[in-house]
Amino acid sequence: MITNLLIRNYALIRELQMEPSPGLNTITGETGAGKSIMLGALGLLLGNRADTKVLFDEDKKCVIEGVFNVSNYDLQSLFDQFELDYADETIIRREISTSGKSRAFINDTPVTLDIMKTIGSFLVDVHSQRDTYLLGSPAYQLHIIDGYAQNARFLIAYQGLYKEFKELESAWLVLKEKAEEIRKEADYNHFLLNELEEADLQPGEQEALEEELKIIEHAEEIKTKLFECQQLLENSEYAVNPSLQQVLKDIESVSRFSTHFEPLKERLESCFLELRDIAKDIESESNYVEFDKDRQEEIQQRLATIFQLLQKHHVLSGDELIAIREDLRAKADRAMNLDDDLQQAEEAMRKKEKQLLEAAGRLSESRAAVIDDFKDKLESLLAGLAMPHASVLFEHEQISPNSHGADKYRILFSANAGITPSELKHVASGGEFSRLMFAVKYLLAGRTSLPTIVFDEIDAGISGEVAMKMVKMMREMAGNHQVIAITHLPQIAASGKVHYLVYKEHENGRSVTRIRRLQEGEREMEIAKMIGGENPTEVAVENARELLKR
Repeated sequence: MITNLLIRNYALIRELQMEPSPGLNTITGETGAGKSIMLGALGLLLGNRADTKVLFDEDKKCVIEGVFNVSNYDLQSLFDQFELDYADETIIRREISTSGKSRAFINDTPVTLDIMKTIGSFLVDVHSQRDTYLLGSPAYQLHIIDGYAQNARFLIAYQGLYKEFKELESAWLVLKEKAEEIRKEADYNHFLLNELEEADLQPGEQEALEEELKIIEHAEEIKTKLFECQQLLENSEYAVNPSLQQVLKDIESVSRFSTHFEPLKERLESCFLELRDIAKDIESESNYVEFDKDRQEEIQQRLATIFQLLQKHHVLSGDELIAIREDLRAKADRAMNLDDDLQQAEEAMRKKEKQLLEAAGRLSESRAAVIDDFKDKLESLLAGLAMPHASVLFEHEQISPNSHGADKYRILFSANAGITPSELKHVASGGEFSRLMFAVKYLLAGRTSLPTIVFDEIDAGISGEVAMKMVKMMREMAGNHQVIAITHLPQIAASGKVHYLVYKEHENGRSVTRIRRLQEGEREMEIAKMIGGENPTEVAVENARELLKR
């Protein structure tokens, strides 16, 4: 149950704090005072979306924090499922920054909104006017049946299987689509691969061939230049090497007189030896360089083949062609292994589908098993709520498995004798909707261990003895659950163990929503106002006093 609720900087609330009692709590206030704002804040704790429009002060962040006593509800495994620290006093906090960024925490651990929503669904059930109209939705009707059948944990297990199945199915379909594409391309890819394999390209081959071709095409010029270099080094009248040899002899002669000249001698010897080696290499290179017409044509033909492949594959280098060749080889290998991969993917999917269908079958059986009992008890409760001729019918259709199972249910309803039950939206008035929804919630409360139930004006269109019957049922629910009822009915307001008043004040030219717990004398006057208006008569006060006694 909620032991403490703090709302700070939200909508019309600067700061609000309340500590609901374990039993029945009633909340009253004028229309527009901010009761729905409180409900919206609680919704944020349960994972609803938000934006910066919720900020009371746009320069400060919004904080909503709830402390929940969950010691009696066996939620340890649920917390373990999401790797959250469990605590009997669990703190759930939501923060919305000035930029609109939202953060959620459970026991100070950051969580996603989906996790917050899942955990919250085990802690609080909020019933609002919107839920009353949702009662006409087949999805919501199925949710009600699952609640009565106590299928929550079983449904979570089923949905886990469904998620796994859809992932496997998606993987199989993607692989199947890829297989079809690969098969369509297989022949053409095979042709391209053969062409590249026949070309037998080697890394760096293109660059080496282009360099060799340049040498052949400029062979005469190269030989001439090399000959000139050789002559200048060795054979001309002023050749470098003979001159250097004479310089070396002169230095050797001088070095006899002093070791001071030895370094010069060594350096000259090194130069002489290096130049002589260079001269020999030039001669060797000159002998190697020859104009070979056959080799020139061979290289040109090879390069023409490479250039043709470059243009065909829209790349700039031979190394890129080699990469394409390897990719085509990989595709060819994948094409060969496609049938095995597809078979394995389909087998995994079918195996999971079988598990899913078995789980869906168990879920269907669980639902079907409670329908008659649910129908009988609903009709009995509706009779007690001044609808003695009400009849309820559950219409069932088997469907392909979806995230909620393989069933589609529709609740058909008739409030009057002799009228065939039909869809709720066609046959139920606002008051009938409210009574039907309250009866549903009453039955669900008896079959769940949900800590807190919140009713937001479920009394719409209800008064008199029906209201008193609802009060009795609400108090019975409060024996096993914390119940918070936002109401306009004095009968319900008077029945609460604790009564809170939501009111609006003006502060610095701005409306601010506040809440306070009413003392006994204050309760009497507030209920009298609900009966007789802002200035209640003594009769209204006496009626309020009587309601509180009852």
